[in-house]
Amino acid sequence: MTGPRVDGVETAVFTVPTDAPEGDATLAWESTTLVLARVRSAGATGIGYTYGAPATALVIDQQLSAVVVGRPVWDVPAANEAMNRAVRNTGRPGLVAGALSALDIALWDLKARLLGLPLVALLGACRAGVPVYGSGGFTTYDAERQDRQLREWVAGQGIPRAKIKIGESWGTAPDRDLHRVARARRSVGDAAELYVDANGGYTRKQAIRLARHLDDHGVTWFEEPVSSDDLTGLAQISAATAPDVAAGEYGYTLSYFGHMLQAGAVDCLQADATRCGGITVWLRAAALAEAAGVQISGHCAPHLHAHPAAAVPNLRHLEWFHDHVRIENLLFDGVLDPGGGSVHPGTSGEAGHGLTLREDRAEAYRTG
Repeated sequence: MTGPRVDGVETAVFTVPTDAPEGDATLAWESTTLVLARVRSAGATGIGYTYGAPATALVIDQQLSAVVVGRPVWDVPAANEAMNRAVRNTGRPGLVAGALSALDIALWDLKARLLGLPLVALLGACRAGVPVYGSGGFTTYDAERQDRQLREWVAGQGIPRAKIKIGESWGTAPDRDLHRVARARRSVGDAAELYVDANGGYTRKQAIRLARHLDDHGVTWFEEPVSSDDLTGLAQISAATAPDVAAGEYGYTLSYFGHMLQAGAVDCLQADATRCGGITVWLRAAALAEAAGVQISGHCAPHLHAHPAAAVPNLRHLEWFHDHVRIENLLFDGVLDPGGGSVHPGTSGEAGHGLTLREDRAEAYRTG
């Protein structure tokens, strides 16, 4: 095929400290690492990234770069398939999938930039606005910090949806979980939607028991009440409780989402383009969900999800995750405004996903 070809691939690693200790049901952290991929062609550069281990950059440099260089820029799905085949013996799930995803996103960005189109225009828009929900409320927060964060989203920015973490210490602090949910409802008021995320910290029956109390506070979204690998448990909890059960953020392959949907495990499918295989596979996951009569929600990395999220008819919303929003606002120009509860990708007219690395700021956080 005629047309421009990929000339080169570069990576960079940035590690940004959190603004306070963060934790959920099963993990705690004090920094977050962003692995950036850049692809070049005909004087243009496309960028993509994933959040994960620094070794992700080595996968791009040592295994995937040679697969992508020389390929036609227009044929992003073909490049995705070639990368997928190249890592067969390496083991695709985990950081390898993150590496593939970052490159796929960069390739879509490059294609749109060469065409002079916002990425949403290249993909084809289904909607002008993408609803977002505020996400944070870490188990490490005290009452005052949780209240301040929730009020900033709902009252300050007009986002009518907010989520906190529960399932503290592998589900061993249910009383504190419920107290925090009650306080969260007071913080957001009666009109806002309230969500919770247990990050797989509960047992099946424990989650069902707790869900009755969550319903008392109007919680409508119960994310990963048990491990996302426990499809039977997720389905049982979904059938027995009022809040919608959601999971899927750890899906690294399209077949993972197929199994989850076939099991009836979720009321809303989550997928993360920075893990599942990039925009190419995220769009396919959305189509699988639509065929099953299920909506999809974009997990984290909001500025990379906004454009493909606007291109699917069965979107519920996009996670406006505190940690990633802070990092993306710090490292990039071209970030979006969630005021009023939605972002509007492409309205600036900038080509691609519209993000440009702020080299001056980013250098202080570069670790690879």
